[in-house]
Amino acid sequence: MWRMEFGAGGARVAGAFFPELVEWLPVLERLGVPLEVAAQVAAQARAEGGDFAAGLVTAGVVCSPALLDAVAHDIGIAVADAVDPRRLLVSDTHVIALLRRRDGHLPVKLVEKDGSISFLIALDRIGLGLVRARLRSSPGLAARMKLVDPQIMRAAMLRRAAPLLARTAVGGLFEKFPAMSARIVANAWQGTMVGVLLTALPVGILLEPGAVLMALHVLITLFFFACVVLRFAAVASIRPGQPVAHVPLPEGDVPVFTVLVALYKEAAIVPGLLAALDGIVWPRHRLEIKLVCEADDAGTLAALRARRLPAHIEVVEVPPGEPRTKPKALAYALPMTGGDFVALYDAEDRPHPLQLAEAWQRFRDGGPDLAVVQAPLEISNRHESAIARMFAFEYAGLFRGLLPWLSQRRLMLPLGGTSNHFRRAALEEVGGWDPYNVTEDADLGMRLARFGYRAETISCPTYEPAPTRLDIWLPQRTRWFKGWSQTWLVHMRDPVRLAGDLGAGSFLVAQVLFAGMLGSVLLHPLLLATFLLLLAGLLSGEFGGTAGSVLLVVDTVNIVCGYLSFLLLGWQTLTRAERAGFWKTVLLTPPYWAMMSWAGWRAIWQLWRRPHLWEKTPHEPDAFWTGRRGGQPLYSTAERRRPGFGRHRTAPPLAPA
Repeated sequence: MWRMEFGAGGARVAGAFFPELVEWLPVLERLGVPLEVAAQVAAQARAEGGDFAAGLVTAGVVCSPALLDAVAHDIGIAVADAVDPRRLLVSDTHVIALLRRRDGHLPVKLVEKDGSISFLIALDRIGLGLVRARLRSSPGLAARMKLVDPQIMRAAMLRRAAPLLARTAVGGLFEKFPAMSARIVANAWQGTMVGVLLTALPVGILLEPGAVLMALHVLITLFFFACVVLRFAAVASIRPGQPVAHVPLPEGDVPVFTVLVALYKEAAIVPGLLAALDGIVWPRHRLEIKLVCEADDAGTLAALRARRLPAHIEVVEVPPGEPRTKPKALAYALPMTGGDFVALYDAEDRPHPLQLAEAWQRFRDGGPDLAVVQAPLEISNRHESAIARMFAFEYAGLFRGLLPWLSQRRLMLPLGGTSNHFRRAALEEVGGWDPYNVTEDADLGMRLARFGYRAETISCPTYEPAPTRLDIWLPQRTRWFKGWSQTWLVHMRDPVRLAGDLGAGSFLVAQVLFAGMLGSVLLHPLLLATFLLLLAGLLSGEFGGTAGSVLLVVDTVNIVCGYLSFLLLGWQTLTRAERAGFWKTVLLTPPYWAMMSWAGWRAIWQLWRRPHLWEKTPHEPDAFWTGRRGGQPLYSTAERRRPGFGRHRTAPPLAPA
């Protein structure tokens, strides 16, 4: 056909540029694929480092069954229409290796119903010339070989590996480092200490109320001033309005990046998520995206199946089982990925297109001890409610101020729950995510530091909406506080060893960030109550003296410095436009802290009753992923004018199936 349409010269020219077309010639002629179309697919596959056969299917030139039948007829072997995973003759180690491979495939043995052995060959990256030559030299092999659709083959291997992946996800960290797992909330001595305190406190209040009140004041002062000192130290070195760094476009032999996104009951925001992922600037042949869903989440899975996903995006279904947490789902998916670096996003995230490129640049320049980089999280709906305003203010202080300050001083970094970019080797060395910790990010930051790894921050942000209602905010903040409690209890099982692992600076930071922050939140109502009682007593003359005056001064300093350090840290990180209406933030701070105290006590109750409960934060679709936030462009004009911005994608835009 080609010779009739284009002549032998045209076929020779195409073959000279794309030798794969020569070995595929009989198959393409059987399918009626025009030369210019085949050449375009070959050029695209070469540019992406992809597979020619997969490119034919992705481009819609042929359907997968027709291509499979044509290749099987050409080389003279049968087609396996279905693969029973129970009949795969493959070890656990081998099946995991096959799931991770990106550079071709190996034949997999299948035990037939009659007991004979067949060799399954997937169609992806198949060398037709080599197969033909092998069959000519050993004709008897044809009867023992079967061609299989790559998706059918991968689905069978995933079902074969599911029990192993599930066991590893749940028990991997506990088996490897039992002392660093939150499977057991508190050890014996920690439980004893809690029991002693719960018994001694009410007895002390009955017997010596004055002494107990003074002791509580000292404790509160320690918690509050530790947090205040840390915030003021960060305030002193913050440079407000830092722009996004200039990041070169990824070119040449870049590493493979794996992007993991955990979804649960997120059907409504699937279109926005896919649009955001489609904007990531990274060569598609060096990118793999895993959308990790619970197998019984019918709504989200249906929404994903309704979309035509490109070859680099795969849906991973996690079998139901306890604990039902995000880190368990991530731990299930990680072994089947092949990236050198692993990025983590939430379903509602809108990452800056060049974020992977900046992360890779930092890893390349940072050395092998740099295990993770944290991108800043920006709130896209700060003006929608009072809660969203305060949430955005908190995030500004944390991601623009405190975390960069800690990073610059090479101190322990409590990671955010999303937009973490990991060096895979380091992530696996420390045991990966803890499925029993409901703030797996903070725990992993601590564990990486204990193993001697560094964490840094980058500048390309991720935008996400904040909770706008109390009934959404409260469960989320409860989970955070509960997870910080888990993290502190787990790593404080051996305080001396922890101090040796982290060093003095990071050890103190860990105490302030976990015990100090949570303690100040829990004790805040008590501080306010005693302040008001002391003030009323002194004004009425009911009691006074030096002790009462000293306590009142201490309480006043605690309250003023606590609020002031919180407000200054956030103010210092705001842009001029964001500072408009700052008086609202000042007025909202006391009730917001009262809300946090409510969430803190709720977290302590859950830590006792349901320590591994993951309270899902619901997300609603918003207009953010269309490219605007709060009436302003999502990215600046200068960013949009950069060469290659938004056009480095080498896969077709996502579309409904």
